[in-house]
Amino acid sequence: MFGSFRRLSSVLPTSTDLVNILVESGELWGTSVPLRHGNRTPRAGRSGKVWFMVNGTGTSFAGGGNGRGPLGWIRRHWGDQAPVVTVAITLICIVAWVIQMVLYLLAPLRYQRLLLGYWAFVPITAIHEPWMFVTNIFLHATNVSHILFNMITLWVVGPVLENLIGHGRFLALYMISGLGGDLGLMVYAVLSPNGWGTSAIGASGALFGLFAAILVVYRRLGINIVSMVVWMAINFCMPLFVPGIAWQDHVGGFIVGGLFMLALLHMGRPGSRVHGLLSWLLPMLIFLVVLVLLALGCNMFNPMR
Repeated sequence: MFGSFRRLSSVLPTSTDLVNILVESGELWGTSVPLRHGNRTPRAGRSGKVWFMVNGTGTSFAGGGNGRGPLGWIRRHWGDQAPVVTVAITLICIVAWVIQMVLYLLAPLRYQRLLLGYWAFVPITAIHEPWMFVTNIFLHATNVSHILFNMITLWVVGPVLENLIGHGRFLALYMISGLGGDLGLMVYAVLSPNGWGTSAIGASGALFGLFAAILVVYRRLGINIVSMVVWMAINFCMPLFVPGIAWQDHVGGFIVGGLFMLALLHMGRPGSRVHGLLSWLLPMLIFLVVLVLLALGCNMFNPMR
């Protein structure tokens, strides 16, 4: 399993490599943060601005402000290239997992009731308990391997993609992809009635959406994606050999994440702060509305509606 993560790392360019490609192609989009390479500032894209700051090693996390602890660190580094959203997602998942473990060890029956009744995504009750669409994305099984592998995967792809598209867009992509995974489970329930009573937790749907986004960006830049496609194909085939994997979640997250990334690219380069916000808030709202409508449509076939 860890070998597969090493292989994935080998096919992902660093954020610095991608920035250099984007600068040369004029595809960088704008904020007021200057891009630096070594001791020089390279030519910006056609917008005259770029998204993020990278030095010669790609590890300069400059930031100011006060505040201690994780939240203070996130506030200080929101304006630079530090992967603050990746860090925040990781912290939420770890804290949630610790709470799960405490409940599981101290009150296992109560934990199961809370998990299946309120936290996990269960298609048959999801429309009446809509928070399930979000809570399940940050929960994991009580065995450590589930959260460990998902967090390793997040850190393999998350910082690169977050530096590339920006914090807000990355957060929107992650959440929309996670919701897409939930929709995948509902579509499967429509096609297979036994699917209504299934339950799922985990960040996998959101992570597969990140992978789809990387593929979209690679394709846009003309980067060879054969290795990445092979790696993704292997992961899509894993449910054939490993039981208990919610492959429907993976497929839904992958499709929706890829489409959302295409929408972000279609919005073009932000020319102002307001345009910058609209360039990802507007697609996010549109996708949310579409996902809600599709979920409601699937629920029409719910035997318990």
